[in-house]
Amino acid sequence: MSAVADIPVNANRSGTATARIVVQATPAEKRAISSKAKTLGISAGELMRRGASAYAPESAQDELAVLADAARDAADRSCAAIDESLTFIAASNARIAKMERR
Repeated sequence: MSAVADIPVNANRSGTATARIVVQATPAEKRAISSKAKTLGISAGELMRRGASAYAPESAQDELAVLADAARDAADRSCAAIDESLTFIAASNARIAKMERR
């Protein structure tokens, strides 16, 4: 589906939508949209507005994936640093225990 026309928004004082956006759809897509709207108890226009409001472009998902990867890498580095510190502490404790036995 693609937007064909976008008429400037002219909402009245009550906030009721008065601008029209024409969307091209196949007959099957129109039936599916109408059926889904009916099932949800809302108008097709309301369904389309909600869908447009909830839409998140793939670039946002890509950005989140990059952030998740960076967080995972930071966590891996933190775990490695903790393991290295624990190894150092264990070796230090062994040296101290050996010195105390003398």
